[in-house]
Amino acid sequence: MGKKDRPKKNRYRAVIAIVIAGIVFLTFPRAEERNFRELLTENAELELLNALCPVIAAAGDNGRLSVSGWIFPFLGYQSKTKTAQLAQENSDMVEKILLAEGRDEYTGMSGDDTEKNAPTDGRNLSLEELARLENEQAGGQKSGQNGVAGGSETDGSSAASDREGQSSGGIETRPGDSQNETGDTANSSGIGDFTAFLPEKQRTYNWSELTSYDALVREFYAIDPATAADETQLNQKALLGRVLSVQKRTDDQPQILIYHTHSQETFADSIPGNAQTGIMGVGEVLAEILRKQYGYNVMHHMGQYDVEKRDYAYSNSLPALEAILKENPSIEVVIDLHRDEVAEGTRLVTEIGGKKMARFMFFNGLSRTRRLGDIDSLPNKNIADNLAFSFQMQVLCNEYYPGLTRRIYLKGYRYNMHLKQRYLLIEMGAQTNTYEECMNSCVPLAQMLDLELSGKTDFTLDPEKG
Repeated sequence: MGKKDRPKKNRYRAVIAIVIAGIVFLTFPRAEERNFRELLTENAELELLNALCPVIAAAGDNGRLSVSGWIFPFLGYQSKTKTAQLAQENSDMVEKILLAEGRDEYTGMSGDDTEKNAPTDGRNLSLEELARLENEQAGGQKSGQNGVAGGSETDGSSAASDREGQSSGGIETRPGDSQNETGDTANSSGIGDFTAFLPEKQRTYNWSELTSYDALVREFYAIDPATAADETQLNQKALLGRVLSVQKRTDDQPQILIYHTHSQETFADSIPGNAQTGIMGVGEVLAEILRKQYGYNVMHHMGQYDVEKRDYAYSNSLPALEAILKENPSIEVVIDLHRDEVAEGTRLVTEIGGKKMARFMFFNGLSRTRRLGDIDSLPNKNIADNLAFSFQMQVLCNEYYPGLTRRIYLKGYRYNMHLKQRYLLIEMGAQTNTYEECMNSCVPLAQMLDLELSGKTDFTLDPEKG
């Protein structure tokens, strides 16, 4: 063979070597569990293979590659097989995510078999440290671990709640009955006919002391070990710089939607078979307070999406919610009201104005887990507003009613929070609370909602960070 033919032959050999190496790489056994980033890489490899095959095959048909008779049909088969395999793995992973999301958003138990042994980056507080900080924030209650950790909290009053009870403001209720949409009595405690007085602030935040990500997390958040947040989301400007107030409507169109992804959640003294003594009954109390005391048009959706089991509850409820919002474009605020589940020895209770109230928690989904990264199948363009809404509500509650709320909990899935900018997922007490404790908490909750939605807030950012 002449010297002129050698470079051409070497090029053909190099092409064949690259193709064979690609086949070996693509067919080499992989771990059964694959995350989305790995699948994305494999999809890129597959696209390159599909792009190269026709070119190389054409060269073979022109007599330039004698191996085309056996290698290229095999490459085509591998390409189709890989496409089907990746499609199935993507589908399986999405199915796992929807199952885990719907199973629960409880803060004391994961229920998520896709995120076991998730690593941490050191930003998450230990359960013991989180418990200590929450107890200090609540005014020094004597307790073991908090509800997030599954420990015990007191069922009496704290120093903070004693101060609240002695303040010039507080909560006052008068007997009466509240009627829901079906005409049934919404509660038996007479909280529907009430007068709420705004108390004096018990504290005011000095935002110059909370400029860092770590400071904000320590003061306001509990981050589930399976997810991760960062400084781009949790910073003063992002959380306090958004205006989320609304104009009250003068017509009869609904402005606030309250519903329950997990409608079957009950309390320690709920009556079996009586939905009005479970979380849906508490939702009607909150709706009535917002209607009668504050003049909001509230729709309380009583759909049930977890009757047989909790699996897929969020994806089950999504079509109905989308239909409601499409039929009622006037709705600007959505509240998904739940109750948490904690260890049986835990009591999420504080006392305000002589009344025992269930402590509640604002909850956010980030559509991101440590192991999977950003979950493309659960997009949420409203995450920034969702986070700002819950944060501003938390600040108000902490300033007016220290100890009433638990830390904002951040977890990895979406929880239908993409539907609206002003979307709150609230964990009202837990299964160890009484129905009355949860009803009582609806009064200050509605009060803080009105402050937020009316724009009656005075958040002052640090001038250097704002």
